Parts: sequence; structure tokens; C-alpha cells
Amino acid sequence: MYSIKNKVVFITGASEGIGKACAYAFAEQGARLILSARRINILNEIADDLRKKHGVKVYAYKLDVRNREEVEVGITHLPDEWKKIDILVNNAGLGRGLEKMYLDNPDSWEEMIDTNIKGLLYVTRMIAPQMAERKEGHIINIGSIAGHEAYPKGGVYCATKFAVNAITKSLKMDLIDKNIRVSSIDPGAVETEFSNIRFYGDKERAKQVYKGFKPLTAEDIADAVLYCATRPPHVNIGEIILTPTAQASAFVLHREE
Repeated sequence: MYSIKNKVVFITGASEGIGKACAYAFAEQGARLILSARRINILNEIADDLRKKHGVKVYAYKLDVRNREEVEVGITHLPDEWKKIDILVNNAGLGRGLEKMYLDNPDSWEEMIDTNIKGLLYVTRMIAPQMAERKEGHIINIGSIAGHEAYPKGGVYCATKFAVNAITKSLKMDLIDKNIRVSSIDPGAVETEFSNIRFYGDKERAKQVYKGFKPLTAEDIADAVLYCATRPPHVNIGEIILTPTAQASAFVLHREE
């Protein structure tokens, strides 16, 4: 395992789920953390816990990745000790609704496109140039199995994750002469708040998504992210697709009765 102690890791969407799990995984390795999300009160609690448990430095601040100006101003005005970002984890993202496309809510499309695609682009655009200038850094995007195969009633969400897949591959090509690593972690079924958010807070419907099999956890994904980040500098893990053992594709799952 290549040491990332004292490396500065910037994580978006760090207040819950995969982003939060990544924060703890990197803190265990002694990294310094920039945590961003919309819910600053929760971020501050996480930051305090990380400092107490792991003795690491943490900078937490409120950020809505959908807001381009907020992204640009927030990253530009990071304190001097936090400006040199070594690892970017583009985690902020969501799914909204599970409906036939011709009946779907366009407001949900806007939210997914603005967060999953544009938000990722805004943050990357602000951080990648400094990495390129130093010829050092690693960008890790959280994609999805939905970025490899479309499924019914998920067309727009799948489209956003196909976009993440394409952005990751193109970005690696664009940075090929800059010694920058670019990776994508593409999970299948992970039990986080994802389904609860997708179904607008309908917890019973969300529970049914994971019924009858053992899904991945946020910590499983964080472990894959950490694996990518701790390879020797000459090794780039381009893509990891991970699913529960009971899942063969986006919509092929074996559920026990």
C-alpha cells in the first residue's frame, strides 16, 4: 500500500453514504481531508469525529456542486494550507425517481444532470489544472453499473452515469502527459440513502430494493476507492465495477424468498 499520509483529499457529497465512508477510510491512513456537502451541520459533526478518532486535519465547508459560482469561489478561496489538492473524489450524485421516461418528472432530470454531470465537471475543472501544473494528482469519480448498461425506468439516471464513464475516459486522455491518475469506481446495488432519496423519502419502497440479498455497503465502495488511491504512483486503476455476489447486472439479481 502506497502511503497517502498527509495527502490532501477533497471529497464531495461527504455528509453521508459513500462520501462519508471515504472520509473515514482516508482518515485511517492519515490523509488530510477537505469535506464538502450541502449540510454543513452534519459535515462539522463528521469532521469533529474524524479529528478525535484519527488525529487528522479536516476542513469542512458547505458546497452545492450544482452551483458553478459557488464551486469556483469556494475552491479559489480555500485556505493556503488546503490549496494543494492531491486526490479528488467526485462522489456527489443522486438518482431521482424510477418511472418510464415519457411519464417522468423533468425536474428530476434537471437535478440529476446538474449534480451528476455538471457538478462533477465544475469541481474537476477547478482542481485538475493545479494537478496538471504540478504533474501530480489523482481524480477518482464515483460512477455506477448504470454507466455501463441502461435499464427500464432509469434512462436519465443511466445517461448521467454513462456521462461519468465518458468523462473519466476522456479526462485520462486529456491528462496523459501530465502524470495524473484518473479512476472510476462503478458499484452495483449499494445500501445507502440512495434509494430513499430516489423514492423521495419512501423508506418502505427503498427497503424493497435490497430485499432478499446482501447488498454492498458504503464501506465496500470506500475500500475500492482507497485501493485505487494507494497503488504505486506508476499504477493507474482505470475502472472498478463491483457488485454484490447476488447481482449479475443492473437488473439481474438473485433474491432469496
